Amino acid sequence: PLSDISFAVDRGQILGLVGESGSGKSLTALAIAGLLPLIGGRISAGAVRFDGTDLAPLPEAALRPYRGKRIAFVTQNPMTALDPVQRIGEQVDVVARLHLGLSRQAARARTIDLLTRMRIPEAATICDAYPHQLSGGMKQRIVIAMALTGAPDLIIADEPTTALDVTVQAQIIHILGQLVREDNLGLVLITHDMGVVAQVCDRVAVLYAGRLAELRPVTDLFARPAHPYTAALIDCIPRQDMAPGSLTGIAGIVPSVASYPAGCRFHPRCDRADAACRDGQPGLLPLATGGGFACHHPLEQQNG
Repeated sequence: PLSDISFAVDRGQILGLVGESGSGKSLTALAIAGLLPLIGGRISAGAVRFDGTDLAPLPEAALRPYRGKRIAFVTQNPMTALDPVQRIGEQVDVVARLHLGLSRQAARARTIDLLTRMRIPEAATICDAYPHQLSGGMKQRIVIAMALTGAPDLIIADEPTTALDVTVQAQIIHILGQLVREDNLGLVLITHDMGVVAQVCDRVAVLYAGRLAELRPVTDLFARPAHPYTAALIDCIPRQDMAPGSLTGIAGIVPSVASYPAGCRFHPRCDRADAACRDGQPGLLPLATGGGFACHHPLEQQNG
C-alpha cells in the first residue's frame, strides 16, 4: 500500500516520480486519476486535491468531467494503448467530440493540428492509418496527442518512453517538455530513468516501497541527494568517465507488499542502517531548499 506520499504540481511544472519497479509510481498515478478501483484498490485516508477539489471521495460519475478533459493519462505502452481495428483519426477525434463538444469536422481539424504539433509529418494521411502501420515512436506521439485533445490542465505520463529506442525517447521527452511550457500544463512524469529526470523535470519525488523517500528541486537532488536510496539511484546512471565494468546496481530488490520490513523500508539494502532504522520509520524532514527527505541518517553533506 501507499502511505505518507505528499507532493504538489503547479502549472508549467514537470514533477518526476522515480523509483525502481514496485516502488508505487503507477499506483500513485492511478490514485490521482481515481482509477484504483479498476485494480481492486481504494484510498482509505488522505486527499487528492485538484484545483481546490478533493477528488478522493467523489463517485465515478463526478470524476468523469475531470478524466480526459482536465486530467489526461498517457499510458505506459503505446503498442497496446491504441485500438487496433480503428483508424488513428477516429481514436483521437472522439476525445474532442466527447470532452469539447466539437463537430466531426472541427474534431478532425483539431486532431490534425495536434498531430502536427507532435512533429508527425503528413498528419492528415496518418489519420487514415491503422496502429499496426505505424512505428512505436509514432504511436507514442499519437497517444500524447490524444491526451492533449481535451485541453487538460494536468497530464500524467506513466513511463511514456519505456518501449522506445534511445533516440526516439529523447524526441518524445523534448516534445513533452515543450508542451508543458507552451500550454502551461502540469506534468507528472513517471519513470525509472534518472537521466530523463535530470533532462526535463523541475522537481523530483523519489518513491521506495510505497513511501516517499525524498522530494526536492531537481538541481538540488542531483547535487546533494539526502536519502541513501536517491544517491544509489543516481550512482546507477552511466557516465562517460566511468571505467569499463565499474557501473553497479543496488543490491537486493524492492520488497513486495506482503514483506515490507518494519521501520525504514529501505534499511535491509542500506549500508547506513542501524537499530533506529529497523525500529522506526522516519517522517519527512524539511530542507531549506524546499521539499524534504525521510531518513534517520542522511548523507553527510546534508548535515549543517
